[in-house]
Amino acid sequence: MPNYYEEEDVEKKKPQLACHGVRDDLKACLLKSDCVVKQRKTPKECLRTYDASVPQECQGLRISFFECKRSLLDMRTRFRGRKGY
Repeated sequence: MPNYYEEEDVEKKKPQLACHGVRDDLKACLLKSDCVVKQRKTPKECLRTYDASVPQECQGLRISFFECKRSLLDMRTRFRGRKGY
């Protein structure tokens, strides 16, 4: 059965943060990694220690997220637009 939303509900569903897609992907990847599941570390600890149990996919997403956030501070983005958006 389809869901019907009021106009206000549709506006709430729009992403509010820059780089939200990469951030959500990184979060999901880290929560599935062995570092969080088996070793019971927080995702933040896993990223800071460069643990070998964190997959390469998560490391790539981490770099993409960093580049996206850095592009927000870059003055050239006025002309080129944000990365990952």
